[in-house]
Amino acid sequence: MSNETTTSRVRSGPLDDEIDLHRLFALLIDAKWLILGSTLLALLLGGLYAKFATPIYKADALLQVEKKQGAMAGLEELSLAMGQEQSVAAEIAILRSRMVLGNVVEQLHTDIVVRPDRDPWLGRFTAPEPVAPGVPRPLFAGYRDSETFVTVKQFIVPDNLRGRAFQLTADEQGRPQLRLGEKKVLGGPVGQVLRSEDESIVLELGEWQPGSEALTLTRLTPLQAVGAIRGGLTVSEQGRDTGILNVGMTGPDKERIQAVLDAIAENYLLQNINRQAAEAEQSLEFLNKQLPELKAELTEAEEQLNAYRLESDSVDMEMETESLLGRVVSMESKLNELKIKESEVSAKFTKEHPAYRTLLQQRRSLEQELDQLNRQIDQLPETQQQILRLMRDVEVNQQIYVGLLNRAQELRIMKASTVGNVRIIDDAVVHPAPVQPKKGLVVALSALFGLMASVGYVLLQAALHRGIQSPEQLEEQGIPVYAAVPLSEQQQKLDRVVAMMRRRKRSKHEPIPLLAVSDPADLAVEALRSLRTSLHFAMMEASNKVMMISGPSPEVGKSFISANLAAVLAQVGQKVLVIDADMRKGHLHRYFENQNDVGLSDLLSGQAEHQQVIHETEVENLHFIPRGQIPPNPAELLMHARFKALMERLSAEYDLVLVDTPPILAVTDAAIIGQQAGTSLIVARYGMNSAKEVDVSVHRFEQNKVEIKGAILNAIERRASNEYGYYAYHYDSDKS
Repeated sequence: MSNETTTSRVRSGPLDDEIDLHRLFALLIDAKWLILGSTLLALLLGGLYAKFATPIYKADALLQVEKKQGAMAGLEELSLAMGQEQSVAAEIAILRSRMVLGNVVEQLHTDIVVRPDRDPWLGRFTAPEPVAPGVPRPLFAGYRDSETFVTVKQFIVPDNLRGRAFQLTADEQGRPQLRLGEKKVLGGPVGQVLRSEDESIVLELGEWQPGSEALTLTRLTPLQAVGAIRGGLTVSEQGRDTGILNVGMTGPDKERIQAVLDAIAENYLLQNINRQAAEAEQSLEFLNKQLPELKAELTEAEEQLNAYRLESDSVDMEMETESLLGRVVSMESKLNELKIKESEVSAKFTKEHPAYRTLLQQRRSLEQELDQLNRQIDQLPETQQQILRLMRDVEVNQQIYVGLLNRAQELRIMKASTVGNVRIIDDAVVHPAPVQPKKGLVVALSALFGLMASVGYVLLQAALHRGIQSPEQLEEQGIPVYAAVPLSEQQQKLDRVVAMMRRRKRSKHEPIPLLAVSDPADLAVEALRSLRTSLHFAMMEASNKVMMISGPSPEVGKSFISANLAAVLAQVGQKVLVIDADMRKGHLHRYFENQNDVGLSDLLSGQAEHQQVIHETEVENLHFIPRGQIPPNPAELLMHARFKALMERLSAEYDLVLVDTPPILAVTDAAIIGQQAGTSLIVARYGMNSAKEVDVSVHRFEQNKVEIKGAILNAIERRASNEYGYYAYHYDSDKS
């Protein structure tokens, strides 16, 4: 058939880009048991998890970061520059830093992990009972249950073995021994420091009471130990710009997380105090270097003044000169203080810093005033100038020296009494109820997840599945639908019984009951009766009385349609012959309780006569030719002249010759048979074959000059999403 004929046969239906909410809801109704089962299963799993999951508790503490209340002694105007406030974000970073958490690891020995060597999930069901409440147990570097009690005082391993799990077991004498894999590392009596042969591994145990379970002993790396603490640590500011920090710690052991959180708060407070004291220590160190030099300068100035007075006898200064001396001394003292401050500020800031620039500006201003005073001094008599300069040096050095002595004493007091700007408001307290898992939420979310997953699966399957759902899908492709045969529940029951008997007898030839005979009122049989009427008119213009029934793929129900349609036709008095032309895997003989000893393949190969292959059935006027023995060349036998002659002879002898063929997309047998058939139909299975697959099958026949009259949609299921549901109404006779 030409491409033009093929193109004209296909009719494109209207584009439907709208979401059919009714169909989506109907799909969910069809899959209600799957959705309900999945939801209940997820609910059950969520309940089991909530029941058996390890409870996680939370401890919290409250810290306050206060603003600094004072400046460094003697440097009040530079307090903002030399003692800048840390932001809350910076304090949170310090609190989570390796500096603080590393000290906690060293203090509590959290890097030494002792735990039972068991499966984390299954082991809990066979594990010994935990210790009774009130019985002391090691929080760190140890383990205790009703059988085992072990504590570790010291465990040293090389850096390359940190993070590796050693096995700690008891030997035959009950003494501890340490293994790494299959190799024994060390062992010895309890109470002694045990060392490996190269002394790179050292183990010292405290308590030693081995149980039935082996233990694993691990020395974590610093990063692992800090990471283990940091993983359960949360720090957040309470409110905004309050300086109040909420510090939380989560874990399965109440006492352990409380101890760790207390240690974190204490170490954070201690580092803050040490940091504040370090500033005073730095300033005090600087002053201690300056004091001896100033002492020497003061002594030298006093000696020069005394020597000058002895040389020139006592010289009295005028009142104006004394006033000038006081101003010069005051100016020199301020200038020297600024020089000291400049030395301290230069260690922290560059000259571009605002604090440094302010200090330099003050220094230049004082130097200008001092130059003016020096010019006034130059106008005094020589004797007055000399005595003024010497007394100025003595008084300036004396004021600076005394000021630095006082400042050094204040720094010593401040260093000894440093309290920092952090305080612990609330110590760590553990909440009595676990924070995880939240059983109600877990169960609810599990059920919701099961519901959403199953609904998503159903909708995704519907979106990806292209199986035919209604005859209209075939008719939109230009393929007439002669009959829509519903799925027979009775036939399904019969098939299950037959399958059970086949398993018991281990036979592949167990007969299949013919539905048209065993249950003639079945809806599927009624649909075949409707097909019988349609075929009467479809075959009026046929070239012969041979009708071929094929399909796109296996398992579409061709044999069921062929056998029961033949029975329905024979029941109205027509003389019908059914031929099983699937000489590869045909099983039509099982519907007619035939042993398949001699059949079509034997006839076409010349090994049997015409009368030998035609068998009578339990249905009057219905005869049957089985497939026969499986030949090596089925297609070649069908192309032989014997097959054409057979079809012509049978067409003359019977009112209808019904030929059941193999699927067209699998082998070419159906295309060969179709050339000898006056009428050809194709069977598609509901929900299994796609409209595209049927269209390709029809096109395959057309390429071989075989015209397909129409299709039979088989095994239509009764679903809410199936709009083609006329078969749901069963019209019974009145039995009253």
